[in-house]
Amino acid sequence: MNAQSLQEMQAGFAVEALGSQAAFRVALQALSHPGRVWPMPIDAECPAHGHAAAAVSLLALLDADCTLWLSPTLAGSSTAAWLRFHTGCTLVTEPAQAQFAWVAQGDEVPDLAAFMPGTDTDPETSTTLVIDVAGFNHGNGNGDAFTLSGPGIATTQPLQVQGLPNTFAEQWAHNHDAFPRGVDVLLASPATLAGLPRSTRIAASAELEN
Repeated sequence: MNAQSLQEMQAGFAVEALGSQAAFRVALQALSHPGRVWPMPIDAECPAHGHAAAAVSLLALLDADCTLWLSPTLAGSSTAAWLRFHTGCTLVTEPAQAQFAWVAQGDEVPDLAAFMPGTDTDPETSTTLVIDVAGFNHGNGNGDAFTLSGPGIATTQPLQVQGLPNTFAEQWAHNHDAFPRGVDVLLASPATLAGLPRSTRIAASAELEN
């Protein structure tokens, strides 16, 4: 990275410890309470490509020991350099090599089976996948309507998401059935976050009506 690139690099968290702790706490809450939508404090100069909520989540989660796969829009932008500079993470070219992955809105989301599933004895070695979505549209009829159940949910939890692949619910069923293996997913709108840990069961509206 040359001096000009360093001068143009966006800053990370305004206050490293506080910003990182706040973003990490939201990501943890999202995975602990599946399907709830949490506002993400954006206390960093985020790159132009990719949602800010996703960017600060990864800024808090990544470190120099982590591998990261980025979808084409992000890999070909300043976002890749921003994350490498601020976290020291290693970028990889294949989803199966990634401990973390980030897919920009509009990019194709790889099949969940393409990522690291972990093992029965070491499930924590699986990929945490962050997917940029258009938004969470409760009650307006747009997007995929899911009903979630499982650990962290008292009975059921509704989640309506705009921007996931048409096959996501089917892929998730296979991901859930592999428990304790499987990926965990964070869904990011520009300013909010929702979590889907592998232990969560997803039922689509059409499934519930049959």
